[in-house]
This record gives sequence, C-alpha cells and structure tokens, in this order.
Amino acid sequence: MTKWPSREVTDVDGVPRYRITTFRDCVAECALVIPVLNENGRLTGQIGRIKELNPDVDVIIADGGSTDGSTDVDALADLGVTALLTKTGPGRLSAQLRMAIHHCMSAGYGAVITMDGNGKDGVDGIHGIREALKDGYDFVQGSRFVRGGVSSNTPSDRYLAIRLIHAPITSLAARRWYTDTTNGFRGHSRRLLLDPRVAPLRDVFDSYELLAYLPIQSARLGFRTTEVPVARSYPSGEAPPTKIHGTNAHLNLMRILLKASAGGYAP
Repeated sequence: MTKWPSREVTDVDGVPRYRITTFRDCVAECALVIPVLNENGRLTGQIGRIKELNPDVDVIIADGGSTDGSTDVDALADLGVTALLTKTGPGRLSAQLRMAIHHCMSAGYGAVITMDGNGKDGVDGIHGIREALKDGYDFVQGSRFVRGGVSSNTPSDRYLAIRLIHAPITSLAARRWYTDTTNGFRGHSRRLLLDPRVAPLRDVFDSYELLAYLPIQSARLGFRTTEVPVARSYPSGEAPPTKIHGTNAHLNLMRILLKASAGGYAP
C-alpha cells in the first residue's frame, strides 16, 4: 500500500478530532466535500464520474469511519481525490461537515460545495452550483424541483414530506422560498462559513442540524441565496440508499427542523 502523508487534528474548539490524508496539493479555489459512511462501492463510481466531468474543484472526502473499504486510500488517490478526512472523534453527519469546513477554511478555499456520496446526485450539477458561487451567491441550494431539475424514482413518502412539510417550514422560517430543503447538494461561500453570526463550528451540530440551519440562517442574515437545478435519482427496484431509518429518525429530523426554524441554533 502506498504511504500517503497524514496528520491528526485535535483540540480545535467546535471541531471533532480527525485525520487528514493528503494525496495532492490544493489547486482549485473551490472544494467539493463528499461526506461518506460505508457507501458500498457507490462512492468510487461517483468520483469516477466527477473525474470524467473534470469540474474546477478539489475533491475532499469526509469519512465518518467507513469499514467497508469504500475509502481505500490508493483507490481514492488514483481517482484524483485531493484529501481524505477521517473523523476519529464523536459525532455524525454534521460533525463530518464541521471537520470538512474547518479543513477547507484552513486550506484557504473560497467556497465549499457539498454532495452526498451515495451516487444519487447527478455530477453535472456541480457546474451550476459552482457558477452561482462565482456570481457572488453565498448559499446555493441544488434542487430537483426547479425548472431544469430532475427527480427520478423519488419515493412518494419522501416527495410528499419534502414538498408539503420540510420545504414550506424551511421557507417560512427563512423568509424566502426553497423547494428541495433536504438535499445536501449545496454551495457555500467562504464569507458565509466564517461569519460569526453563522458559526457552523459548534458542537451543537451533530447529526442533521447543519442541513436544516444553514439555508434558514443564511437567508435571515441577508446573504445572497439561490437555487439551481440538479438531478437526483433513486435506484429502481431496491431500497433507497439512506442513513435515515425508522419513525424515531424521522421524528428527530422534524424536531431539528422546528428548532432551526425557531432560531434555536443561532449563535
């Protein structure tokens, strides 16, 4: 196995402990962060499609502790990934995002795009989000429901929950209309992520809190926000790839959304 340089990041307030494994120098102005956890081969196919697209981004993998070999360092290096961040401290998805934000801001990136690593997102959407960030937007929500977006095989219960519950509540709280608020395919400017009125590097963000908080807080504070079309496709004939299972998990998502809507995560 190739030995790639790595170092540990510890004792940073609001950031879980993590390890950085570096495959190549940072060259782009924008980072594409892909949070993952045991993606069962879907991740490498997705990164391969990103490599073929060749967008103007550095790919950063934010691993929550995969054990299925999906974050093999030699495979990631061969696919052109810039760095692998491996969370060694506590926390779930938002903790992975916090370590990624910390790394990207420390590395000097001017913007951060996030997308899931389970292969559902069409990689062509990276271009649209990147262009909106270049045009000066601070929060860019990828949406399958705006003109030009594509929604394929979306389970009916998810579609109704997004369109009738999650998006309307988020939009009411943000005081601007969003259509695809559970979609983690998003763009964020450096000035948004570093603004102390936003302050994403806090331990209160553990699971899905950042996903609910950022679209609301960015709009409330007057940052420039927009939606751009993206594609999201669920596999046909098999269970949807997701980490959200069961009634309790969905109730927790609703609790997080209502707290974010009430300003409960504001600094």
